[in-house]
Amino acid sequence: MQLSMWTYPWDIQDIGHDTVARELVERAGMNTVSLATSYHAGRFLQPRSPRRKAYFPEDGTIYFQPTASRWDKLTIQPKIADVISEGGDVLAELIRRRDDGGLKVSCWTVCLHNTRLGMLHPDAVTRNAFGDPNYYSLCPANADARAYVRALVEDISHTYRPDMIELETPTFMGFAHEYHHEKDGVGLTAEDDFLLSLCFCLSCLASAAKAGADGEAARRLVCEWINEACERATPSPRFPDFPARGLDTFAPWPQLHAFLAWRFQPVTSLVAELREVAHPATRVVVIDLKEGWLGGSDLASIGKACDGVILSAYGMEADQVPELLATGRQLLGPDKFLGTCYRLYYPEMSSSEALAAKVAPALAAEVDSINFYNYGLIPAARLDWIGASIGRGRA
Repeated sequence: MQLSMWTYPWDIQDIGHDTVARELVERAGMNTVSLATSYHAGRFLQPRSPRRKAYFPEDGTIYFQPTASRWDKLTIQPKIADVISEGGDVLAELIRRRDDGGLKVSCWTVCLHNTRLGMLHPDAVTRNAFGDPNYYSLCPANADARAYVRALVEDISHTYRPDMIELETPTFMGFAHEYHHEKDGVGLTAEDDFLLSLCFCLSCLASAAKAGADGEAARRLVCEWINEACERATPSPRFPDFPARGLDTFAPWPQLHAFLAWRFQPVTSLVAELREVAHPATRVVVIDLKEGWLGGSDLASIGKACDGVILSAYGMEADQVPELLATGRQLLGPDKFLGTCYRLYYPEMSSSEALAAKVAPALAAEVDSINFYNYGLIPAARLDWIGASIGRGRA
């Protein structure tokens, strides 16, 4: 089983390659490190860094040295993060250590979530039913955005030859995603957020029309519903069972239903293209959610398009994990890679025993991997929780 921990390059630079490798192996029981190779902005509390306690990474940058020839004809260009330009190529060093018998290396790659590039290329971002841009979300139907992500995956896999690439956000993103100082005085319901997340950019409308879906009619209906939501004195769900029923929720509105069904196509085809351009020796998997359909991800189709999926167990209780993994295995089939992942935040993980209870179903299900989030964001003592949870589950 692959056991990995998501890790930022600046943590390895601050703490040191030797210490990180030792802690991951000896304390957490890991055999793989999942390094962020492209990432977004944020503010991170750094509990163990000897250099700083708060860090604001550059927005929308890459954490490797790109090959210029793979990018020279593209509209959307990457920016190397200053920590790599100034502090050295962390990924290259991890690959060197792997080849000398160290930890396997997976590249945690954020695809379309990129505010810096969205601001630079507003024609490539998703747009809601009113035409408002979501600058943080490049659109999977947009040709320039797709070319950018293809070059990203091709460059990483052929230049560095990691064991795996983990794709985050090759999908449509939600409206609420913790953008800087988000404001919502209405009290959006889950369905409202979904409706505001739907993209009706020119690329989406044109592609949907080619597939026989009337995106313009769907857009008008979504505008109507969002306007109604904005006029309510207090939140009131139109669909009380949303999102549990999935696309069937919208069956009474055929034009919207057809548009939503089309929405899987750009995501699936993008993932297939990423698998195609990646080096054959590098596995390509998608990090997905239980309700992945909200972002245009159809698990069965995604499984056919790449090597497999890591399904998030974030926020779940221990008794919910078996169903997540059983559904994932059923949709992917027996031969595809199936992983799961856990977040080590308190109070979601309140003790070593709580983590062990949530990890046990994954060990019993014999999934192909378990990922943990995140090396640099948690106290060192929680690394011991991981090691204990794996040991208890195997005993």
